[in-house]
This record gives sequence, C-alpha cells and structure tokens, in this order.
Amino acid sequence: MSSSLPASLAQHSSSGENRRSANFHPSIWGDIFLSPPSEMNVDTETQQEHDELKQKIERMLMVATDEPIHKLQLIDTIKHIGISYHFEREIEDALRDIHHHYQYEADHSLEDTCLMFRLLRENGFNVQSEIFNKFKDENGNFNVSLTRDVKGLLQLYEASHLNVDGENILEEALAFTTTQLELAKGDDGLISALVSHALNRPIRKSLPRLEARHYIPLYQQNDSHDKTLLKFAKLDFNSLQNLHKEELSNISRWWRDLDFTTKLPFARDRLVECYFWILGVYFEPQYSFAREILTKAITMASTMDDIYDVHGTFEELQLLTNAIQRWDIDCLDKLPEYMKIFFKALLNLYEEMEEAMSKQEKSYRVHYAKAAMKQLSQSYFVEAKWYNENHVPTIEKYMKNALVSCGYIMLTITSFVGMGDIVTEETFNWASNNPKIIIASSTISRLMDDIVSHKFEQERGDVASAVECFMKQHGVSEENACQELNKLVENAWKDINQELLIEPTAAAAAVPLPVLTRVLNLARVMDFLYKEGDGYTHVGNVVKTGIASLLIHQVPI
Repeated sequence: MSSSLPASLAQHSSSGENRRSANFHPSIWGDIFLSPPSEMNVDTETQQEHDELKQKIERMLMVATDEPIHKLQLIDTIKHIGISYHFEREIEDALRDIHHHYQYEADHSLEDTCLMFRLLRENGFNVQSEIFNKFKDENGNFNVSLTRDVKGLLQLYEASHLNVDGENILEEALAFTTTQLELAKGDDGLISALVSHALNRPIRKSLPRLEARHYIPLYQQNDSHDKTLLKFAKLDFNSLQNLHKEELSNISRWWRDLDFTTKLPFARDRLVECYFWILGVYFEPQYSFAREILTKAITMASTMDDIYDVHGTFEELQLLTNAIQRWDIDCLDKLPEYMKIFFKALLNLYEEMEEAMSKQEKSYRVHYAKAAMKQLSQSYFVEAKWYNENHVPTIEKYMKNALVSCGYIMLTITSFVGMGDIVTEETFNWASNNPKIIIASSTISRLMDDIVSHKFEQERGDVASAVECFMKQHGVSEENACQELNKLVENAWKDINQELLIEPTAAAAAVPLPVLTRVLNLARVMDFLYKEGDGYTHVGNVVKTGIASLLIHQVPI
C-alpha cells in the first residue's frame, strides 16, 4: 500500500524506455493459504459447548453488583482475550450504568481508577482526566509512592494513551509511567511480561486479534483465571481463525487467477499481508464480505502504487490516470499491455462489487468507492509529476496530496461498502468530506511510512518524502525532521481519541462507534506494520510472526 521500496534497485530498459525498478522479494507464503482449512466444520459437541459458555458469560455480565470494580475487571479480561465482540450490548449497558451512577471516590486505588477511566473512554464515554489529580503531591508531581505499584503504573500507562489535545496530566502520566515501567520490566514473572509487551504495544495502538492471541496464554498462567472465560476464548479464537483461513483461501484463488505475479512481475506480491491488513480493520464474522471487498481493493491499490512509483513512464502514467478518471473500458486500447492487464482487473473488481451491492439495493456505495479510487490515482500522478520535474514541495503542499496518496481515505470509504445496515449514505457523505478522524488516521499512515522508508526511496530515486520536504523547507537535519514529524503522529492519535468520544452526543447517531472503529483500526495496523520499518514491503519476523499467529497456529485447547 505504501511507496516504500528496497535499497537494491536497478535501471532497466523495456520497449526502449528507462524505467525505475525495485527488486521486491517474492511472497514468503507460497501456496499455503490456497487450500481451505481442513478443520472447517466444527463438530456439534464443540459448537454446543461454545454456545453454553457464551450464555454463562452473558449471565456473568448481567449480574448486578454494588462494587463496579469487579464488573470492570471482568470487562477488561473479556476485551483482552478477544471475545468482547460477542457481548457489545451487555458491555455498553454495564459501562453506561457505571458512568452515570458511579462516584469517583478518593479512596480508590490507582489501578482501579485507571481501569475505569480507560474502559469508559474506550467505549466513547468522556471521563475527565482530572480524576488523576489525587495521585499528585503538593508540587504537582505524581506521588513517589506510586513507583512501588507496578500494576497501577501499568494501568496508568495504558490510560494515558487515550489522551486528547490539552490533557497535560496524561502527558505527564505517560512520561512518568514509561520511565518507571522501563525500570520494572527486567523482573521475572507475569507482570514483567505484561509490562514489556505494553511498552512496545500499548492497548490503544494494538490490533485486538493479536492482543488476544498474545494474552490468552498469559491469562492461563494467572492462578486466578476464570475457566469459563479461558475455554470460551480458546474455542472462539480457533473457530474465527478457521473462518479467516477460508476467506483467505477464496481470495488467494482470485489472486492466482489474476496472475499478476507473472504478468506484472515488477509489483509487490503481498496478498497475505493485504488480507492481514484488512483483518486488522475488522475481524468479526459479520464483516466477511466486507473483508473480501477491501482486501481485493487494497491489492489493486498496492499494484497501482507500484505502477506509478516503479514501472510506468511519465507518458504512460498520464494515459493510465486518464483511463481511471474516465472509468471506461474503451480506454483500454490506448494503454500499454501491462497497464491493460491492471486496468481490466480493476474494472472487473468494481463491477463484481456493484453486482453484489445491487442485490442488496446498495449500489450507491460503489459510486463512493470508485470516486475514492479515482482520487487515489490522481494523487499518485501528482507525485509522479513532482518526480518528473525534480520538484520538492513545501511540507504543507506535500501533505495535502500525501493524505490521499497514502491510501487511507480510499480504504476507509471502501471499508464501509460491505458493512451492512449500520452504514448509511450519510456515512459515505461524512467520510468523503475528510472528517478529522480520517485525516488523523491518514496522517499517521503517511508519516510513519515516510519516516521509516524515505532512505530506501531516496537511494532508488523517488519523489521527496515528508522528511525531505521538511528538511529543505526548515533547514533542519534528518533527525530533527523525523522528531517533528513524530510529534504530528502523536497529535494525530490525540485527534483520533477526541473523535471517538461520541457518547452521548448527537454524532453517535450519524457515525456510530462501530464505523469510527474502522478508522481507529486502520491507524493501529499502520502502527504494527511500520513501527520498526516497512513491514509490508520487506516482510520481516514481526509481521511474519503476527500473520502466522492469526492465520496458521491454533490456540491449544
């Protein structure tokens, strides 16, 4: 999806033209996802056990209690082990009751206060951060005594990642807890494992399925774990994994039939990584069709990116851009052979999308998806033009285009196409007008990509990234430019947090939390794939392990 390319590059000649080239490594997965999973059909006994355990957990959530902390701990565990999607209504009702009736009392521990704050904010309830003032001394610093409370520090650290602009107390909390937890992570035991993981992957920025896969065995090590929760989480994870493997098998066959790897060998072959990307956006069973649409769309965007960035001459790119804007099969004859292959596949995909949505009387959605793909190709062409003219724009001009070229506006709009009745035309109009949360997610996408990949791109010869634009405009070093751009990433996370505090405002009706969550999840995928390098273009151990844990290895029962 991104324009990140390896350092080993060469110029080669094709049809008399000099073209840029990138030696992308082939897919590391071979054909292992082509066949559907052998264990697809869950036996009746296992299904019955799954259903009975689910009912037990529902009852656990419904039980009235005078002590809401126990209910909060139950909800936290349910979310951590990846089963909260089954109990969204029960969890929301419980949290609303706590939010409306609970008094934030001075005698509550740091751990309990932070847990309540985080869970309520995660679900859209705007709890004020001033509740943490009671943990400060007369000088306005966090009490020294807190340094002995590692569990409390861990909860404060997690809570501080839900900060919005201007919340200085949470900024201070993040700095304070990060320093203290770094000192604590070398200890032995379960808490140390949780601390080390949190410092690398705070809950707010983590992908829920990866968190569940990581946390289930840790929860099992806890002597006080609930056997009902643990067993249900294991059965549910494996059941859902089988569904995902079946989906990937179907999409793999579509990809094999396109045969881009042979016909367009200059482009990245990253179908599995694309599916993993979209699995991060939504994993729930009801979004199976939405995942198929969006995975196919992201593979097309990735291929198109490589045509613009790597292979196409400027004259060819003008032809392709015009063809995509017109969206007309009659444009095919004017394109070179390799572009014909891509353009025909693109038209076929959206025709397939339109047929499916027409049956649901929702074909209007595909109009928005097409418009977003057209906008993406235009943004790619702007970058090709800058490269062709050796132009380095101002950071402001660069970002205006880059917020589109990162692909996240297109992905967000397309993610809604198959989501069912929760999405309305009003949702598409909202998303098409660049709301703050989508701009924030796109900012995270573009800047994280640019920061980790700009050296590769400059060695190859590519349009200036945000880093080069910032360095030139402000006359600063690469290190300083990256520091300033990272600040913009952190500010974008604050914007996302702000936009997700929708309860009980009127905005909740127009853009419900399940819709906004897709935008949050797109930012989370970016944090996972690009935190330590371009994990999409150069698939390393972190991404490989993540994909294997979700799509190959079952949780031992």
